[in-house]
Amino acid sequence: MSEVFELIREQSFLQRALLAAVLIGFANGFFSGFVNLRRNALSVSALSHTMLPGIAIAVYFTGHLSQLNAFMGALFACLLVGLSSVLVGRNSRIPQATALAILYTSAFAGGIALLPFLPVSVDLHEWLFGEITFVSDSDLKIAFLISAFTLAACILFMRPLLLTLFEPNVAAAQGVPTRLMQYLSFLLLVLMLVASLQAVGCVLSVGLLVAPAATMLLYTDKTALIFWGGGIIGALAGVFGVILSVAIDVQPGPAIVFTLGTVFILSFLLSPRHGILLKRHTTD
Repeated sequence: MSEVFELIREQSFLQRALLAAVLIGFANGFFSGFVNLRRNALSVSALSHTMLPGIAIAVYFTGHLSQLNAFMGALFACLLVGLSSVLVGRNSRIPQATALAILYTSAFAGGIALLPFLPVSVDLHEWLFGEITFVSDSDLKIAFLISAFTLAACILFMRPLLLTLFEPNVAAAQGVPTRLMQYLSFLLLVLMLVASLQAVGCVLSVGLLVAPAATMLLYTDKTALIFWGGGIIGALAGVFGVILSVAIDVQPGPAIVFTLGTVFILSFLLSPRHGILLKRHTTD
């Protein structure tokens, strides 16, 4: 293990990867509180898969692949598909979840079909599962700005967002712009998905937005602890995942999400409050 830390101390790209893991992990872990309280993890999964066709379209029209292209393409695709599902749900008898399922699978299929026609060779594996060790200084700045904006918005609008989430009628009666809060939460969700793209990729990004707060729910019912605890778990899992990837030579994205999954399973089994094994032991 000392060799791993020595390698990290010597290699600047690993140091950038760790810093990115902390920033992205904490912001995603914090926002995962809203995802779990809204119980819309499946919608998050759908939007995460929508990022791939956005990247493909950006490469097709610009003729080259860069982090900025990937970011803008993924952001555009998530907003387009997500807002389109809202439009269909509000103007037809089709539920929004059904519309989202149709639109995201169609978009994903279109992105896969477009890949052979791209003017550059695209490493699909990197965009599906992430590669945080390729983070540059400019990527770090983008991750910091998105994370800072998301955290600031969440903290500043925490009360109206939660009130809109649980009691929309009461929120409206108290003068809260509920529709604006709904759009804000959706925008923050998309920003978090796009921010985690390089770290864990399209497929695994949902893990960062679900597992941290879900783990905290096994320990506490206090809202503040769910959010801040989720952020801490996300950051620690990010750091441990990067270190684990260096130690056993695996890709960082899967290592980060596997770490989160392992922590969740152990919490489900051993949590003093809701751990299934401890509950059985107490009952016996």
